[in-house]
Amino acid sequence: MSTADIARNFVEMAKFDWSHHARPSQLAPRGDWFCWLILAGRGFGKTRTGAEWVRSMMCGTTPLGAGRYRHLALVAETAADARDVMVGDGKGPGEGSGILQVHPKDFMPVYESSKRRLTWPNGAIATLYNGTEPEQLRGPEHDGAWIDELAKFALAQDVWDQLQFGLRLGSQPRVLITTTPKPTRLLKAIIADPKTHVTRGRTADNIANLAPTFVSSIMARYAGTRLGRQELDAELLEDTPGALWKLSDIEAARILPAQLPVLRRIVVAIDPAVSNNENSDETGIIVAGRADDGHAYVIADYSLKASPDGWAREAVKAYHLHHADRIIAEVNNGGALVEATVRTVDPNVSYRAVHASRGKAVRAEPIAALYEQRRVHHTGTFPMLEDQMSAFTSDFDRGRAGYSPDHVDALVWALSELMVEPVAGWGLIEFTRLEAERENMPRAGANDPSTFTVTLRAPADCSFVHLMSGRGVPVPADRLVAMSVEDSKPLVGIGWTTNNLENSNF
Repeated sequence: MSTADIARNFVEMAKFDWSHHARPSQLAPRGDWFCWLILAGRGFGKTRTGAEWVRSMMCGTTPLGAGRYRHLALVAETAADARDVMVGDGKGPGEGSGILQVHPKDFMPVYESSKRRLTWPNGAIATLYNGTEPEQLRGPEHDGAWIDELAKFALAQDVWDQLQFGLRLGSQPRVLITTTPKPTRLLKAIIADPKTHVTRGRTADNIANLAPTFVSSIMARYAGTRLGRQELDAELLEDTPGALWKLSDIEAARILPAQLPVLRRIVVAIDPAVSNNENSDETGIIVAGRADDGHAYVIADYSLKASPDGWAREAVKAYHLHHADRIIAEVNNGGALVEATVRTVDPNVSYRAVHASRGKAVRAEPIAALYEQRRVHHTGTFPMLEDQMSAFTSDFDRGRAGYSPDHVDALVWALSELMVEPVAGWGLIEFTRLEAERENMPRAGANDPSTFTVTLRAPADCSFVHLMSGRGVPVPADRLVAMSVEDSKPLVGIGWTTNNLENSNF
């Protein structure tokens, strides 16, 4: 062998020497463990770590030399993920981090897609499985396994159970799991198992190998958000106790933009900020629609901190961009000025003002119920909105929280317009709910003021009002709305006037 050949071999060996390139957290732990669980953020290098671990288990010191394992299971969420991500089929050196990219030429396994199989020169075999078909794992035997993104699997427990039954070859079967964390019951059980070695890592750990655009856009956008803490910092986040929304409900109904059905009604909802200075809250601007399936779809979140002219322009722009049917705006703090601000930008938009006489939590409860029923779908991810939703409790206090839930407020107005009042039968549902509540309340006496009815005249800029009793009432042409004394109290202070036409017991 010539000096040049020796030099080339040395360079080749150095290129594929994982111990030289890996960070300490990417090297297999020592000791007696059954499962090595890597909980890490996007871009940490989980796939490369998994592929290198597979190479170390399947290959010997020479191409034909025996490795530690002979029959490995490769399990991904889908067949495409197993092929494209774990195996890296169709990619050349430097184009990915899959198994085919981390092997020197002489050690390279052969991939047979029709057989879902990788075969190494020494005869070792790895078989591909997908998380949508747990029964694939019933019967086959393995001495090791690599599972990628287990937290995403819809049938994770079934897959895990079937895999355990088949890990009965060799002297020390082991499993590597590489995943971004989610607070699933299975993942928490695996973490708690004393035979699990947990490695945690953040996206920032691998920043030197990430594209500058990823760092400047994705990391900057999601840093500090709840989604960022999960997807970038790999925190295992639990739901806030008492929160009206659960992340699991949001996630279960989430769709991709390409899956958005035709919407028959679209609204842009605005929750205007009270002030305009550096300490002001954001103005919540949410776009949502309703399809023929009776479900609502959250399309966009354009919430921002801006002047009245700025948020009005953003809302009108969203109105035209999404071909919306109406702009809905809460006017408790701005009254007629809110509509005037919007119409200054475009006098021809369809506009509807709403007053809030009930607390935020009471207005939000029917909307949270729709999420529990999987009747609201987020089209993509909305980090700030979902952060606020997952932290919003029935006793939410702006002073304690340090912020106003402006994104949530706008969401509630949008979905109330689309789903609460217009839905056939909703009035009966609300009536039943209120009657059930009344059954558990002390009976009012004949002289109890809460049993009196009064009539108020709505302001000219109001077309709909939510009452404290839970009732939503469209304002009629004569602008006169009958209600209980208790319902009337908060409205008198925001522009509603008394109209002594009626004052009788229910």
